Amino acid sequence: MFKGREMAYTELGEELLKRFIERTEDIAKVESPIKMEGRNMSTILVPLSKKGKKSKQ
Repeated sequence: MFKGREMAYTELGEELLKRFIERTEDIAKVESPIKMEGRNMSTILVPLSKKGKKSKQ
């Protein structure tokens, strides 16, 4: 969420989200790209499915 003059530096917020996405690549993938809605910037990440995680006994 950007406040006041932070709106002039939205590219810094986008870089922050990109770094977060890069750091979580091994456990999550991007479902929705980075988007700006008013004063909010967001993205949606979903966990990668691991085969064999749930075992039936």
